[in-house]
Amino acid sequence: MSNYSQKIFYVILGIFCISFGINAQKLITIPIETSQNALVFQTDKDNRLGTVFFGKKLVQSSDYGFISKEYKINDENSGIFNSVYTPSGTWNLVEPAIEVKHADGNSSLELKYVSHEVKKIDDNVSETVIVLKDPVYALEVRLFYKVYYKENVIEQWSVIKHQEAKNITLQKYASANLYFMADDYYLNHYHGGWAKEMKPEETKLTAGIKTLDSKLGTRANLFQPPTFMLSFDKPATEDAGKVLLGTLAWSGNFKIDFELDTYHNLRLLAGINSHASEYSLASNQDFKTPSFIFTFSENGKGEASRNMHNWARKYRILDGEGSRLTLLNNWEATYFDFDEAKLTELFKDGKKLGVDMFLLDDGWFANKYPRNGDVAGLGDWQENRKKLPNGIGYLVKEATKAGIKFGIWVEPEMVNPKSELYEKHLDWVIREPQRPEHYFRNQLPLDLSNPEVQDFVYGVIDNLFTKNPEISFIKWDCNAVVYNAHSAYLEKKGLPQTHLYVEYVRGLYKVLEKIRAKYPKVPMMLCSGGGGRVDYEALKYFTEFWVSDNTDPLERVFMQWEYSYFYPAIAQCNHITDWSKVGIKYRTDVAMMGKMGYDIVVSHLSEKELQFSQQALANYKKISDVVWHGDLYRLKNPWENPYASLMFSNATQDHAVMFSYLTTNRYDGVYSVTPVKLKGLDPKKKYKIQEINVYPDAKSSIAKDLVYSGDYLMNIGLNPDITLRRTSVVLELTEVK
Repeated sequence: MSNYSQKIFYVILGIFCISFGINAQKLITIPIETSQNALVFQTDKDNRLGTVFFGKKLVQSSDYGFISKEYKINDENSGIFNSVYTPSGTWNLVEPAIEVKHADGNSSLELKYVSHEVKKIDDNVSETVIVLKDPVYALEVRLFYKVYYKENVIEQWSVIKHQEAKNITLQKYASANLYFMADDYYLNHYHGGWAKEMKPEETKLTAGIKTLDSKLGTRANLFQPPTFMLSFDKPATEDAGKVLLGTLAWSGNFKIDFELDTYHNLRLLAGINSHASEYSLASNQDFKTPSFIFTFSENGKGEASRNMHNWARKYRILDGEGSRLTLLNNWEATYFDFDEAKLTELFKDGKKLGVDMFLLDDGWFANKYPRNGDVAGLGDWQENRKKLPNGIGYLVKEATKAGIKFGIWVEPEMVNPKSELYEKHLDWVIREPQRPEHYFRNQLPLDLSNPEVQDFVYGVIDNLFTKNPEISFIKWDCNAVVYNAHSAYLEKKGLPQTHLYVEYVRGLYKVLEKIRAKYPKVPMMLCSGGGGRVDYEALKYFTEFWVSDNTDPLERVFMQWEYSYFYPAIAQCNHITDWSKVGIKYRTDVAMMGKMGYDIVVSHLSEKELQFSQQALANYKKISDVVWHGDLYRLKNPWENPYASLMFSNATQDHAVMFSYLTTNRYDGVYSVTPVKLKGLDPKKKYKIQEINVYPDAKSSIAKDLVYSGDYLMNIGLNPDITLRRTSVVLELTEVK
């Protein structure tokens, strides 16, 4: 090459290098937008991807690229606070989203932006996929952000994959790693236990890490659910303030961390709890984390919850836009003490009451160790010949003759040590062979990491339907947590015991997917001794969930109030029972706030109680569509007032229902001293007000056929007249044309 040619070559090479350098410095901005909000990521000079904005979206998407320049956070010694998926072992100094031990034993990880793609699924749903890779090791993380545009909901998860020579160990693997900038942060979270679920608590977040977690294995949210509300700047109210509602869709151990960094910005990490759950990942195998689902509103908790409800009914809850069956359950009528004659009499009671279905609860199975209490029989799913000599098929036919449908209770994931299943298949049971067995409600979970166990659990349901195709409902219970976590199956396969907590839940989902593939429409209730398991992954397969074994209506007002922020009314099972001595009217009015059912002895009702209940069921059929599919507006908070008040309004704003309940026994004369301002109406429309569920021979203090404008009702309001004599009031509003 001549000197001249060499000069030309180096000039061209120099121009190329300069151009490449400029391009390398060009920052990539990735906005993820709903109809109202935006989550924005941007690369830095080293090609690391960080969060630069979260909040109300800008008019011009191109403006997002300027945001990072406005923040003078230049202390590189602080690490990478705003990383979209914070790795461990390199220069990160905060809680990581992912920790890995590579095949060679090295524990360092770096993740740099490679590419992203936006896929449009339909007119409302899109999915952004971001690829991050380690520049040294053959490991990549794909971040998925599924956007439900109109509902202002984002569902996100991660998929981890590698091509190293041998297995790597995942020591932590979050679903979400979000970053927020605000003056202050207020966390509303929940705690509780059996019969005292969803106790709210609001905490101002300060320096350090606040953790919500569970290590229970099965009914993981018995003590603490994976749901929360996060307010920015100041505590949000029902109709004002910036608030994020978040929940993890996973039916096992979870962990959600809130870390306030040195700049007073907040990091949120949510996913499977990595406690005792290191995961050995083979080359080219995907590890998909569960979904973290969230919505954001600048107009308070009410709007955020309606976002979540609209999304859940349309996209997540099985048959969320459909209808539900009212039922009569035999549990509190008979407990374990029943036979065919008792049950067939209850069928007639159900028909007399006016419900759609009879549900046979626990105690119908097992022969060698009959299920006459909760100490035996669980796992032996043959009809008990003494109680039911003609089998389930006879009961189904008798229920049909009586004019109602038939449903049945199962708990197929569990086993009593006093059972034939335990004797024959000890290797199917989660138990540590070197330790004494420890029981939760006299039972142990079966090992759903084992495909044979998965087939058995599926078979319990499939056999019931195969023999009795007319069965119309399944109540699926789950009453034990995991003690002495050990899997004989994993041991036999040479797999780490630390896979058990993850593979149990995956095994459960495999069973449920198989059931839904064969029986896509059958309604199923997700039960776990109360709200000990409900989440938006399980609700893909269930039409509803059992809120709590505590059916005292006064307690339920508070529980249902809190659950309503995250789950729509159509998913909440509310039964009228004899737990409380308050009248049948109060119990019924409270149960109407969701999917209503009965757990009473109908023959014990007085003539007026039966008359009231029959009329209430007729009323429920008129208003159920508004309750199940309408927008929920909370009007008076029972934690702050002596009574609760809320309402549902349909999409066309021509039909609404208002519920009000006294929540104190202290004497104060009239409790609703001032009118309650309604919401969700059309100010230009006229509405007729009528009190329903009035007890026989009682007279409503609300004048009949009152007509008000929506403007009047929302700005002046209406007094439901709550007193010690009128402890619950249900008002129906219909448009007058």
